[in-house]
Amino acid sequence: MAFFQAAPWHEGEVAIHKRTRVSGYDNPTTPFLAPRYGNWIQRYPMMAVGTLDDDDRPWCTVWGSDQLPIAQPVAQSVMGVRTTVDASFDPVVQAIYQGKDDGEVFRAEGTGRLMAGLSIHLEERSRVKLAGQVIAGALTANEPDGTQAELEDGVKQGKSGELQLVVKIDQSLGNCPKYLNKKHIIAHIPEPRLVSSSTHLSQKAIDLIHSADLFFIASAHKHEDMDCNHRGGPPGFIRVTQPETPDESTTIVWPEYSGNNLYQTLGNLEATPHAGLVIPDFETGDVLYVTGDTETLVGAAASTVIAKSNLAVSLKITGARFVENGLPFRGQLTNDASQGRSPYNPRIRYLTTEKTDGFGGKTPGESVPTTAKLIKKTKLTPTITRYRFALTDPAVFGPWKPGQYVAMDLSAELDMGYSHMRDDDPTSLNDDFIRTFTVSSIPQSLGLHGEEFEVTVRNLGHVTGWLEWQREGMCEVGIRGFGGEFIFEPNKRNAFVAAGIGITPLLGQMGSIDLENFKMCWTVGVRDVGLPLDILMQYPKLKDSDSTIFLTGDESLLAAGERAKLQQLSDTAVKIHRRRITKDDLTRWQSEVDIWYLCTAPAMRKEVQGWLPGEVINFENFDY
Repeated sequence: MAFFQAAPWHEGEVAIHKRTRVSGYDNPTTPFLAPRYGNWIQRYPMMAVGTLDDDDRPWCTVWGSDQLPIAQPVAQSVMGVRTTVDASFDPVVQAIYQGKDDGEVFRAEGTGRLMAGLSIHLEERSRVKLAGQVIAGALTANEPDGTQAELEDGVKQGKSGELQLVVKIDQSLGNCPKYLNKKHIIAHIPEPRLVSSSTHLSQKAIDLIHSADLFFIASAHKHEDMDCNHRGGPPGFIRVTQPETPDESTTIVWPEYSGNNLYQTLGNLEATPHAGLVIPDFETGDVLYVTGDTETLVGAAASTVIAKSNLAVSLKITGARFVENGLPFRGQLTNDASQGRSPYNPRIRYLTTEKTDGFGGKTPGESVPTTAKLIKKTKLTPTITRYRFALTDPAVFGPWKPGQYVAMDLSAELDMGYSHMRDDDPTSLNDDFIRTFTVSSIPQSLGLHGEEFEVTVRNLGHVTGWLEWQREGMCEVGIRGFGGEFIFEPNKRNAFVAAGIGITPLLGQMGSIDLENFKMCWTVGVRDVGLPLDILMQYPKLKDSDSTIFLTGDESLLAAGERAKLQQLSDTAVKIHRRRITKDDLTRWQSEVDIWYLCTAPAMRKEVQGWLPGEVINFENFDY
């Protein structure tokens, strides 16, 4: 059995631990290749590798194959790697082999070139971090003359090659399995084409970033050691700031999700703020390599850049390579895509320059401006409830506008603090517990002084599930403010397309809307029949507008009470169709409508927008 003393944290790691208020952790890294990790890497079909180029810039790459092993121990704390690679444009291959691709073995001078690796198995959601020095290797290109064909538009055709690498390992660490999306890896011979090396990324490169659910990052602590790690999440979790001027470099931003609190990568970035990323497209084999200058954003600095985040990293690109068909493997999500996605993935967090709810982030420990007490709740359907709240201090925000939403902060009730893993409720690890609900009552219409308001919400997730169990008069929640601009324009012929709970923006505007020039198509699942019945009872004049309710679903599955509500709805004389909304239902109004408003799920919104090309359409965004 091997015994070793925990290595001290370096000054960058100490600094980020202090900034993030983390303490009390020993460094679990072993100063050798632990035998169990040596066994693991023989089974793992992918390996990310990072190194420094001759200008001390970190670069990262990723190799993979189903022809195992890619890597294996060849001596005590010595790892051998053998795999197919892009021999022309892979920046790590170029840095290590310096253009030598004739198969001749080289041996490193001195202690060897710094190297870090991440051996990873996506299907098992397991990985091992490695670091050390390259001591020998050989690269055999499939075209030993070393030429690169020049294609149209400056595109260069490269070549594949067979790589052998020997690395002395002096650090190894089994790592956290969160945010890994399961993929099956298959070997592929690359036919690399260098499309662009501009630091102002092309749209195709940006599209690759926005579709990625995984990237690998290499960083260095001065010239002493390196780290290679992964960052994963839902497709689109990496965001891009693209300058208008082509001479300016693109900036990449990503949120740092809750992890093991070691912050080894961020510790390197504190001391040496440079990183190399490789962003792969597992389906096409296209790959983006970038290196750049980083800034670690903590607390308010993070939330002002990327919403709902208390920790994030931005990287301004100083070097880039966009290579088509450059990966030596392909990967597919296993089985059902939804099952392959990590259960720990939070929703996408957008840059505040892209979209914002105005209340998306907060500094840790920041108090809420005021609170509101739950004074009444009314269950409208098996899953939809109307809640009435009373503000403790209405003067904090002043009057809110019809159609706006309220931002509730439930972190005081639901945030359980840091936890490395929480398999019973995985998404809660990255939840800020702030939710925005459209105010479904007319402003200043409830309470003695207009201090009361209502929200009508569907029970979906742990926040609304918690609300469902609260007792009237016994629940108080934080309120961060009112916002939103989904407001019907006066003196215009407006048409509203809503689905389910998407009707709520209309309700807060019922006191000011001109129903004579108002048209509406509202799709409701038959199980939610209690919702339109309740709304028509509250606002009977809505029947006088040109409105149609489209009921979908099988009514034979309804309980007796819900069937009675369905009959009551039919008796209101409102226009009802027992089908989905169609294109013809909307296009017949085109000559009679100035502005269209949508409040639907994204899929239906896209469909409606396709039906009405060229029309002015405002929509409430459910994507956020």
